[in-house]
Amino acid sequence: MKKNIGLGKKNIVIVTSEFPPQPGGIGNHALHLALSLQKANYKVKVIADQRSLTGTEEATFDAALDFTVVRIPLQAQRFKMYLQRILATYKAFSNASQVIATGKFSLWNVAFISMFKKRKTLAVVHGSEVNFKSFLLKKSIDNALLRFNSIVAVSKYTKSLIAHLDKEVEVIPNGISFADWQTEKKPVKALPGNPVLTTVGRVSTRKGQLQVINQLPTLLNVFPDLHYHCVGIPTEAPAFLEKAKQLGVDKHITFHGSLDDVALKQTLLQTDIFIMLSTESTTGDVEGFGIAILEANALGIPAIGSLNCGIEDAVQHEKSGILIDGKDSLQLQNAIESILQKKELFSANAKKWAKQHDWSMVVKQYIALLT
Repeated sequence: MKKNIGLGKKNIVIVTSEFPPQPGGIGNHALHLALSLQKANYKVKVIADQRSLTGTEEATFDAALDFTVVRIPLQAQRFKMYLQRILATYKAFSNASQVIATGKFSLWNVAFISMFKKRKTLAVVHGSEVNFKSFLLKKSIDNALLRFNSIVAVSKYTKSLIAHLDKEVEVIPNGISFADWQTEKKPVKALPGNPVLTTVGRVSTRKGQLQVINQLPTLLNVFPDLHYHCVGIPTEAPAFLEKAKQLGVDKHITFHGSLDDVALKQTLLQTDIFIMLSTESTTGDVEGFGIAILEANALGIPAIGSLNCGIEDAVQHEKSGILIDGKDSLQLQNAIESILQKKELFSANAKKWAKQHDWSMVVKQYIALLT
């Protein structure tokens, strides 16, 4: 009989700062980690905040899961939610064999409780939570991380941000549910543009849409029919659109806002190249990995991504896509030309690369740490 690698290793508590149905990379990671551990016969409990006003969205979402989600009710006074999360985590420690913390407050929370209750703890570090500009905030996170038995960084770049701790850190990349990104449906309406470039993610400095917009005047000299599509919560879209108007390229950009899964796949299937030229914000917000790249790859869409951030681990350079200096227009132009010239090969490699990051593979690395 084949031995189940998770058998006998029960009661994993995941304390997370984000969790679906609301968007967020940390929440997406926590969900799939929980689902994957449960499939490996772990008993999983998740502690997360309610984000919607009524809690109905969360209640409906949680009811469809086969593991327990403890939601901290939304309150106007945020400190009350923090206290309730600490109390819920303290209570969950009693029956936990291991506790996983993911997200800024969760790192503080679990580290604090570990002073009073001894359990094995694992920290998952994504990026921005270990790149604060404030000395006191950075020091507090450092001190919290030192209390964990194990630390996982989602990329080599993220690991570099905590190298000063002189503590062993395992790099485990973000994963995707590869099967969820397969579809037989063909696009019913063509997107404008030749080539079509697409970024998926909150419209913000970190995600790099403005980096692309700033380089459109140069790119349009070579690709006059190029069109840039931005999918995601339009946080900074008005400011970016104004910049596009100043540059005279606004007719070559479409801000789609958030799209449901079906519409998102339809948009990506019409995309020639996925692009994410992420950059660090003034507050230290950084791209720890770039999961949206792998999701596009799963549909056969190659990617162009920025060097010097977590995206380096999300792109297999010269195979699933190309890594460039995100501010160098010539490098961007050359990358677009290279991918278009060998699009079928890049597309096939992108799918293979994405499949290697399926959660069924990624979770094995977590299970090795939980033994």
